[in-house]
Amino acid sequence: MDRPPHKRSPSYWLKNCSNAVLRFKNLGSGSAGNATVVEAHCGTQVSRLLIDCGLSVKELSKRLALADLQLEDLDAVFITHEHADHIGHTQQLARRCSLPVWMSKGTALASGVLDWGLPSDQLIFVKDGQSLSLGSLLLQPFTVPHDAREPLQLRCSDGASSLGVLTDLGHGSDHVVQALQSCQALLLECNHDSDLLSQSAYPPFLKKRIAGPLGHLSNAESAQLASALRHDGLNLLVAAHLSEKNNRPDMAQLVLSAALGCSANDIPVADPLQGTPWYTVH
Repeated sequence: MDRPPHKRSPSYWLKNCSNAVLRFKNLGSGSAGNATVVEAHCGTQVSRLLIDCGLSVKELSKRLALADLQLEDLDAVFITHEHADHIGHTQQLARRCSLPVWMSKGTALASGVLDWGLPSDQLIFVKDGQSLSLGSLLLQPFTVPHDAREPLQLRCSDGASSLGVLTDLGHGSDHVVQALQSCQALLLECNHDSDLLSQSAYPPFLKKRIAGPLGHLSNAESAQLASALRHDGLNLLVAAHLSEKNNRPDMAQLVLSAALGCSANDIPVADPLQGTPWYTVH
């Protein structure tokens, strides 16, 4: 019997695909709920991973439909960490569609996932530095500095091109920079403008948490990280996870474009409710 896509080794697809295509679409990015679809094509084989499920199943289904997809088109879910805007509706999705759910053991312990009653072959623990495969989609999770138990972000590849998904982190550590070297595309957190945050009505403890080394990236910190990851092959950077109260798309675009030496119009911004169009990674 043929093995399911998530059971095949990465070498299987690298040897059997000469025309791979990697693309992604954010379905929503921000405190209201996060979800991103990453898709790899290899001939007639299509592999689709949902990164995070902070949207209700009903809303997720609605946004997938706008992308010409259904819930049943997903092959697995990868959860980055236990905060509700990332994991909040995963249990309902997993039960409805019987999808494999990947996350760190720390995320599972912090979120109570072990009490969901999922079969052992449906809940799969992953860790920093591990290589995973989902059909023709190759995945490399890596740890990030964030105020969660064992947060992971993700490098996704079709064997030729790579996408770095990087939201919810307090600073760009050396490990993060190393994990995302030579990516052709980045989905990068630009959470807040430091001045807007400091002047906001947020209580002092929350401002300190957001701006701290385990909180979220400011526009300036995102630009610094983008500069560290800049290379001739990086041709797409999408700003994501912008605070609705402490940031503006034009502010993030201006700082990032200066770091990358491009026009502000060359930096797309993921909308909290509509996400992004499909982007192909070259």
